[in-house]
Amino acid sequence: MSVRERWFRFLGRTLNPVALRAAHRGRGPFSAIRHVGRKTGRVYETPIIVAPTEGGFVAELTYGPEVAWYRNLRAAGSGVLIHRGREIAVDGVRPLDREAGLAAYGPPRSWILRALRRRDFLLLHARDTPEAPSSEDENSRD
Repeated sequence: MSVRERWFRFLGRTLNPVALRAAHRGRGPFSAIRHVGRKTGRVYETPIIVAPTEGGFVAELTYGPEVAWYRNLRAAGSGVLIHRGREIAVDGVRPLDREAGLAAYGPPRSWILRALRRRDFLLLHARDTPEAPSSEDENSRD
């Protein structure tokens, strides 16, 4: 097992459960992305930190664009973001350039991301954003 695989396994068993509980409770900086495995068909949840923006959310890809949750979301074309304890349908995802991604986080978070040389960002398009949920979509859910 590679060092990278051991690191992800360690995170999966230690930090991720704590971050997921915080995301579900709407506390702290964490959100979670619920996605379906490309190969397994299983439902997974991964903690992420997002910044709300017009039409959705910006996510920073800490471990690069080959992480499983992003590949799964791209393959499925949709997923669910749990942000501040609320489930939000994500119906599209696309890469975002570095400067636009940093701008979405604003200071001081963008300063930290810049110092860490983060360069991979995504726009998660949300059907309903927390700022302006559609009452029609809310009423049509069964």
